Amino acid sequence: MLGRLKLDRPLAVFDIESTGVVPQRDRIVEIAVIKIYPDGRKQETVRRLNPGIPIPPGATAIHGISDADVADAPSFSDIAEKLFNYLSDCDLAGYNITGFDVPILEEEFKRAGYTFKGSDHRIVDAYNIFCKLYPRTLTAAYKFFCGKDLDDAHSAGADTAATLEVLLGEMERHPELPENVDGLAEFGDLAGPDAVDRARRFKWSGDEVVVNFGKNAGRTLKDLAENDPGFLRWILRGDFADDVKEIASNALIGKFPTRSNG
Repeated sequence: MLGRLKLDRPLAVFDIESTGVVPQRDRIVEIAVIKIYPDGRKQETVRRLNPGIPIPPGATAIHGISDADVADAPSFSDIAEKLFNYLSDCDLAGYNITGFDVPILEEEFKRAGYTFKGSDHRIVDAYNIFCKLYPRTLTAAYKFFCGKDLDDAHSAGADTAATLEVLLGEMERHPELPENVDGLAEFGDLAGPDAVDRARRFKWSGDEVVVNFGKNAGRTLKDLAENDPGFLRWILRGDFADDVKEIASNALIGKFPTRSNG
């Protein structure tokens, strides 16, 4: 079952679904763990949790879990002791867990009164391994999609010509990709439907705009405009994109984005 993978202690492969993407603010609504022992035995557990806060529609659209689905579920605090003990002797594994799952797990344990540190465990992140095996550089993409080595990499002319070849190569290899610019632009937009600006400095949480970075992550734009306008003025003085500064500037005069239903 484990193939070439050799274990000297249990490995907990886990994934988390949550109310959002900010570990310091958001909450876990589902956690799944496969605990694999060195002898090949495995235990599988999936628990839904009541986050104690509303699940935004954008999050429900991704993982399919609504407030009603977890209304009678236990809270994280209810399972914290058992989960803490369950993971204590494990190494950890997952997909992009260093970027999100481990941090939000640490925050949830902290709120429940437990000190859980990812650094106390060996972490195997399949996403990081994937990125090392298949680099996302233009040179790597040119080799993969066009079958050629990119000479004069980082020369503007060579990079531009190679980029066009890569785009055409992507479309040739993946017929499911749209054939028009509108479709390709939408497919390649990683910001997602909850983004208010291109850099995702602000995002939608329901019908409210919230900050998506730094110490004020999770605070609504209206709250900041009323109670902490200095933060918005700091954005105006800082090295932020024009669309971010426009949002901050408008908020200072009482103008806020409205979410389109279309």
